[in-house]
Amino acid sequence: MASDDLVVVGQIVGEFGIRGAVKVQPLTDFVERFDPGAVLLVKGREMTVANCSWHKEQARVQFREIKTIDEAEKLKWEHLSAYKEDLPELDEDEFLTEDLIGLEVRDKKAGSIGKVDQVIRSAASDLLVVGETLIPTVKEFVKSVDLKAGVIEVELIEGMLPGEEAEEVR
Repeated sequence: MASDDLVVVGQIVGEFGIRGAVKVQPLTDFVERFDPGAVLLVKGREMTVANCSWHKEQARVQFREIKTIDEAEKLKWEHLSAYKEDLPELDEDEFLTEDLIGLEVRDKKAGSIGKVDQVIRSAASDLLVVGETLIPTVKEFVKSVDLKAGVIEVELIEGMLPGEEAEEVR
């Protein structure tokens, strides 16, 4: 399958234990991607999840194909991908991170402020990175996303754009 048919769902950040389990930082909101029986790709190789447990927000994944700590160490910093066809159904206001990258961001007052460079996951909400501007992906700021038109409409408050003075809080 072509890389267009895949979506990145996590990154291996280290090994765990002596039997080849790995620590995975999820890059998806769909944690069922790591359920036993799930098929993920690492460096183009299909691997099946044998077991998964969680520690805080990190998955501890044992793949059927990885049996030793030496094998697990070789996978450190590799991305885990899944087939797009296996994606869960998205709600109307849910989007894949990769679909937002490159979209033009328009503010109601300032007009076009640039394109989405990346999306940063954070505890409160994901952040759209548009140049030097960070925009929380909450309804207060993100008013609409039109994938077909390639546009995200936002309504920012004073001080969010570079060079603007922030509103004084009283």
